[in-house]
Amino acid sequence: MKTPYRYNTALKEKGFTIIEGIYNNGEIAAMIAAIDRADRGKDTFRSSADLFAIRQLFKEIPALKPLVFNAYLQQLVHDFFGPGYFIVKSIYFDKPEQSNWYVAYHQDLTIAVAEKIQLEHFGPWTVKQNQYAVQPPVALLERNFTIRIHLDDTDAGNGALKVIEASHLKKVYRPETIDYAAEHETVCPVAKGGIMIMKPLLLHSSGRSTSGRRRRVIHIEFSDQALPAGLTWAEQQEI
Repeated sequence: MKTPYRYNTALKEKGFTIIEGIYNNGEIAAMIAAIDRADRGKDTFRSSADLFAIRQLFKEIPALKPLVFNAYLQQLVHDFFGPGYFIVKSIYFDKPEQSNWYVAYHQDLTIAVAEKIQLEHFGPWTVKQNQYAVQPPVALLERNFTIRIHLDDTDAGNGALKVIEASHLKKVYRPETIDYAAEHETVCPVAKGGIMIMKPLLLHSSGRSTSGRRRRVIHIEFSDQALPAGLTWAEQQEI
């Protein structure tokens, strides 16, 4: 099945697109069951009253990967971006029903790498839960993309993303400089079993839960680029 042209156009022009019905209820239930069986005592698991998250998701739960990459999703990746792309980051986010956790507007400006190597045009560096991250050149980020798989119906009431349309075309765009009168802010509801494809340079945020409904999302980042001078992706896996 060839991906409809309108989805490719939206991703290019607006920085995101939403495609419903990628997974049926049985496939979603199987993913949730695999996540629920995981040992939650590891360093890559983060738990609080407002958020449960698993970093390096496919490394921690290998059984999840074939459930996520069904034939439909594999075809979509090929149709949108062609061959050569691979996974470079995978995270699971679970926002509980009464969560007050929110994320302010930001771009995804860093990549996860295996070790710290000082290179020109790579920086600043951070480390979180023993995971190095670095801001690479913008040209690298412009080729990458993210897929967010929704395991629950998601809208403004339980933390659907808000985005500034076409902000991915403005290179590094500092949130404090957003002119809301001139920009187009959009809420991105996604039904259970649907996906949102987005560019990492798209400004996006997520509000607090106000509806008493849970929001579970699998977040996957992709690239087709080798890193320079011995720098390696922390989570590189084939699709």
